[in-house]
Amino acid sequence: MTMNGEAVLENVRRYRTVASLYRQTATFRPHQRDSLLAQAAEWESRAVAELEAYFVARQAPSQPPANRNYHAPSYTPSPWQFAAA
Repeated sequence: MTMNGEAVLENVRRYRTVASLYRQTATFRPHQRDSLLAQAAEWESRAVAELEAYFVARQAPSQPPANRNYHAPSYTPSPWQFAAA
């Protein structure tokens, strides 16, 4: 399946926008803060997964991975990243 780079970037932009809205909402709803920040983290991980899938698909036909046993670590945002938003 061919992935359009512009469509991928648009999806990533949308996912990160949703994540930002969850973080902003968490600021004003302290009782729901943990749940809202968990949702923000989920949307951020979707954005990263979309980018990773795109670059893996781009690289696959031209360059096979050097080590097939290697698994890239999953993205886990640090607590300080939430504070920066």
